Amino acid sequence: MDHNVVSNMALSNMPVDVKEGRMMYKRIECKDGFSMSVQAGTGHYCDPRDEVGPYNSVECGFPSEYEELIIAYAESRHEPTKSVYGWVPVGVVTTVIAKHGGMIDGTVPDGVAPLKGSESD
Repeated sequence: MDHNVVSNMALSNMPVDVKEGRMMYKRIECKDGFSMSVQAGTGHYCDPRDEVGPYNSVECGFPSEYEELIIAYAESRHEPTKSVYGWVPVGVVTTVIAKHGGMIDGTVPDGVAPLKGSESD
């Protein structure tokens, strides 16, 4: 991966964990306890398939529970918590985050709104 890409991502508060030349975003955790992986880049089911975005769709994976808003994108609908979800539109991912009270931890690729959960109930 180009050093300038990693440097620019670090400066913009993006993840800098690089595995096998690909960016890896930290699993998101939402206020209500829901969590899932949200990834994008070369080697992931997303659009565009590059390391910079902004992305129109992303790859989600291994949600902590069944989530009806993304089930149509599952590779394995009969095992929703053990599945990868390809080419999920970023608007759908943002809606999932909002539905679960916003993010309290984790990172998302450029294009997904990183809605933060409020600290008060």
